Amino acid sequence: MRKLFVFPAIAIALSFAACGGSENKNNSATTEETATTSSEGAATETVPGIENVELSNKIVVEGNDQMKFDKELLRVKAGEEVELTLKNVGELPKESMGHNFVILASGVDVATFGSEAVAAADNDYIPKTSLSSVVAHTKLLGPGEEDKITFTLEKGVYTFICSFPGHFGVMQGKIVAE
Repeated sequence: MRKLFVFPAIAIALSFAACGGSENKNNSATTEETATTSSEGAATETVPGIENVELSNKIVVEGNDQMKFDKELLRVKAGEEVELTLKNVGELPKESMGHNFVILASGVDVATFGSEAVAAADNDYIPKTSLSSVVAHTKLLGPGEEDKITFTLEKGVYTFICSFPGHFGVMQGKIVAE
C-alpha cells in the first residue's frame, strides 16, 4: 500500500520541476519586449516570409468550408486606405460555417477575444464589450456571400481572425503595414 503513494508523489515532484522557475519567465518577457521593439522599428523583420508577399492595398480573401482563409499573410502600405473583400466560397450554411474577417488591434489576445466572441451571435460574433480591440471587420457571411470593408492601418503587425465559434484557432493570419 505504501508503494502506491510513492509513484504519484514522484510524478507530482517531476511535474513541478518541469514547469521551470523564474529564469524561464524572465526569458519570455525579454523575448516579448524584443518582438515589440522590432515590430515598431521594422515590422518586416518580425514576420517570416513577408518579403515574398506582394504589397497591395486592394485585397481579396476567401474563406471556405475547411475553415481556412486562402491568405494567411497580407502586406499593405501604412497610412493609406486599404480595401478588403471577403468572399465565403463554401457551401455549408451560415449557421454552421459562417465566416467573417476581424482585424484586431496590436496586443489583443486572440484566445480571449475568441472566447468573448462566442457569446456575441447577435452581433456577427463581434463582442460589443471588445469593440476597442477591433480595427475593422466584415459582417458574418454565408455561402456565396461577400463583404467589402475599407480601413487604414498605422505601421505595425496586426492579427486577423474569423471570430465564428471555433474558427479563430485556425482561421487567422497577419497583416503587415509598412
